[in-house]
Amino acid sequence: MQEVFKRYEKKYMLDVRQYQALLDRILPRLKPDAYGQYTICNIYYDTPEYALIRHSIEKPVYKEKLRLRSYGVPGAEDTVFLELKKKYDGIVYKRRVALSLAEAEAYLAKGVAPSKQGQIMEELNWFTSRYSLQPAVYLAYDRIAYQCREDANLRMTFDTDIRCREQEMRLGAGDAGKVLLPKDQVLMEIKIPGVMPLWLARALSELQIYPTSFSKYGTFYMEKQKQQQGPVVIPFSNYLHTEQNTRRNPLC
Repeated sequence: MQEVFKRYEKKYMLDVRQYQALLDRILPRLKPDAYGQYTICNIYYDTPEYALIRHSIEKPVYKEKLRLRSYGVPGAEDTVFLELKKKYDGIVYKRRVALSLAEAEAYLAKGVAPSKQGQIMEELNWFTSRYSLQPAVYLAYDRIAYQCREDANLRMTFDTDIRCREQEMRLGAGDAGKVLLPKDQVLMEIKIPGVMPLWLARALSELQIYPTSFSKYGTFYMEKQKQQQGPVVIPFSNYLHTEQNTRRNPLC
């Protein structure tokens, strides 16, 4: 089970016509990945003032986030992934550890160390001790995933029915939520370790499909801010724990 990822991730917003036209051109070069079609469920963690996503929206050279992810709605003993995702100078670095849902929830809510330890858990411990984190939003979406027949490192995913909620912030509570984007829009992500192959670049150009800057969590946050008046803007550095105020288990 892969735990470490390093790659470029390019996002594109398609309408139904573009989606179908693109698949007609490139599908012979693709095959469904090991999971095929499935629902992804996430809980993103942030400070009470949303410091991490506000920093991310500013498009810095470096940004980071923490999420708990499952494939489908999990039970207490099902496997979930606690992921630390970072982006530096356009390259995405993702490090994740597989835990049972019960272990992950105990760690995040009460600081209970899981049985699985190692370098990635040490990084997660450092991250959670740096910020005062809490569940910020539940996000789910339906995904169809492909990989290139010639190069398995090239993956393409298509997400639809992106939905969110701020109640029942548990992965086991079902995947219902408020629709975040119109149902006729498809979010495509191309995940590549290096240069995009010519056949794919040509197909995108011919169909006038261009990269976009889009964040599911960021879109949720921006919509939330529209419903609030006069948000107080506090410098991002104010949310970092200093040696004087860092707590060992800030999630307790």
